[in-house]
Amino acid sequence: MPTANGYVKPGRSPSVYSEVEISRLKASIPLPSILKSSFSVVDGPKTSATGNPDEIAKLFPNLFGQPSVSLKAGGSLPTKSLKIGVILSGGQAPGGHNVISGIFDYLHNRTKNSTIYGFKGGPIGFLKCKYVHLSHEFVYPYRNQGGFDMICSGRDKIETPQQFHEARETAKMLDLDGIVVIGGDDSNTNACLLAENFRAKGMKTRVIGCPKTIDGDLKCKEVPTSFGFDTACKIYSEMIGNLMVDARSTGKYYHFVRLMGRAASHITLECALQTHPNITIIGEEVAAQKQTLKSITNYITNIICKRADVGYNYGIILIPEGLIDFVPEVQQLIAELNEIIAHGVVDQQGAWKKKLRSQSHDVFEILPKAIQEQLLLERDPHGNVQVSKIETEKMLIQMVEAELEKRKCNKNFKGQPHFFGYEGRCGLPSNFDSNYCYALGYGAAALLHSGKTGLISSVGNLGARVEDWTVGGMALTSLMDLERRQGKFKPVIKKAMVELQGAPFKKFASMRDEWSLKNRYINPGPVQFFGPTSDLINHTLRLELGSQA
Repeated sequence: MPTANGYVKPGRSPSVYSEVEISRLKASIPLPSILKSSFSVVDGPKTSATGNPDEIAKLFPNLFGQPSVSLKAGGSLPTKSLKIGVILSGGQAPGGHNVISGIFDYLHNRTKNSTIYGFKGGPIGFLKCKYVHLSHEFVYPYRNQGGFDMICSGRDKIETPQQFHEARETAKMLDLDGIVVIGGDDSNTNACLLAENFRAKGMKTRVIGCPKTIDGDLKCKEVPTSFGFDTACKIYSEMIGNLMVDARSTGKYYHFVRLMGRAASHITLECALQTHPNITIIGEEVAAQKQTLKSITNYITNIICKRADVGYNYGIILIPEGLIDFVPEVQQLIAELNEIIAHGVVDQQGAWKKKLRSQSHDVFEILPKAIQEQLLLERDPHGNVQVSKIETEKMLIQMVEAELEKRKCNKNFKGQPHFFGYEGRCGLPSNFDSNYCYALGYGAAALLHSGKTGLISSVGNLGARVEDWTVGGMALTSLMDLERRQGKFKPVIKKAMVELQGAPFKKFASMRDEWSLKNRYINPGPVQFFGPTSDLINHTLRLELGSQA
């Protein structure tokens, strides 16, 4: 039905659901025991920042140093009514609807006559006060479903004085007690900036974040994983497994698979652990070892030649989406391009190239023309290179072809490029993501109910049964650092990179030589909702929690 502001509810109906979607809709969602009974919110010690604490303290004087919190059994909170807004921000990730369901159910079960507003289209919907009232009838059809289509998302940042003014006006007009921002590192930076601004202006509106990104780069000890990562990796691994069967069946293709992960290689590493490809490039290792495009090409070519010697003219190669930004020589080039683009115009005559250092100029000139053009594309709203549009897999195929020709090796080489991106963002959430997201949403509402702001909802002890999971909130400022973007230093939540001394990478490194020459392929198949493997969490999380993968 139309709402007061003209927004029409999407037409989700069980009559157009598949049998699997209906079964997921009806599936019950367990809760951690701490959220089933009375609890209190306990403050921990004061926090600092991940980097540049003195500067972060100046930027967030009203939030910096506040403690993270945990929920403990016992105690009670008032049953007064609340007015809460919900924002989906950034790219889609499986489980987002369950976060909203958790928020809705908490307020329905724990408060009286509360109102929940869903802001349409992400942060811009909040700024322009475009919303829909979330009712049981509206929310129910989205439980355990993929996508963000309940209220949709957007990538707008909130950073100008006018935008903060609009945010305050919306909060005042709807008399909001709180807002939950469901998003990744940039979106939760937005949440922190909003919380600081509202508190500085003496407003009652509080802000809580939820950790979302399939890239897996928003995590720390208190926030073990971001939601969507588990499902996306399982979806990509099914597709990689299918390619492995194809490669073995035809015996003549090398599939170069570029996987999502602009700034970190978590997805690529997890998919490797799930499927055992012949070659996997981990961006963080490339950066640590200061590898060049030439050395990466030689590494791939060496394995292709060795496989040809034993009769294998096929294979699977996994590449992180942001690989090109990990290569030190290209990283320096991109940094210089960012400055040039931020402060001037890239003329078609090429005069701008004179602003490049000689080494960067040489690197730019050896790149294929298509890659050159992709490096000069308009930056995203955060000032980053749009690495999803840089076809690194095609570049590597061309470079490997040239090296093979030079060596007179494997005349039968045939490279097939693939990019697995959007395919993993909106799948039906795995059992883990369904449960995790519901607990995150329930916990976020509990934090708002208890009067907290500037925290990110955190759920821990994830290797145990759902009933034994812990719930709390971590200070967003404690995740902050400064980063140069669009020519200026700005506060951002620091991304979590693949740790080369961490258990997941060490496990991979111990097996990759065997995988390179022997076909140890695993085809995990589609995401399972029932049966012996349905509740298994991903290898990365299991290894990080100390379990055997």
